[in-house]
Amino acid sequence: MRNLLAFPDESRVWIYQADKPFAEADIPRINEDIDAFCTQWTSHSRELRALGGVMHDLFVVLVVDETMAPTSGCSIDKSVAFVKSLEQKYGHSLLDRKNIAWLDEAEQIHTTPLADLKQMVESGGMKMDTKVFDNLVTNRKDYISRWTVPLGESWMKRFV
Repeated sequence: MRNLLAFPDESRVWIYQADKPFAEADIPRINEDIDAFCTQWTSHSRELRALGGVMHDLFVVLVVDETMAPTSGCSIDKSVAFVKSLEQKYGHSLLDRKNIAWLDEAEQIHTTPLADLKQMVESGGMKMDTKVFDNLVTNRKDYISRWTVPLGESWMKRFV
């Protein structure tokens, strides 16, 4: 994502994980759709300073610098409607939070149903130090420093 470092640490972040990786050919078009949305995104008729993009072929990330204008319920509703439009246009589920993404020892991303997490750990497929993506981070600082954390340090550990 261009210019993320120019945003303050407190900037709001929303992460939507797709049910499967996006097709490589679709990613430039999705990023164009995201750029177009971010340039017209408003909150109570005030322009939001926003950016976003597809990360790791699997995540749609939106970021808003709320020092310029705060987000509101209506602006968040606009973003959810936009994400739903991406789902329809590209045939991916982005609002289903039942899957988690994690990195294997070779740093390859995998997804697993949250309901299968305990079985994955018991079978040795994942360990408590396996890096998982915490899509619930809410600000730029945590996105940069804590988007991937060991399973044992994440909210997901309670499912093991």
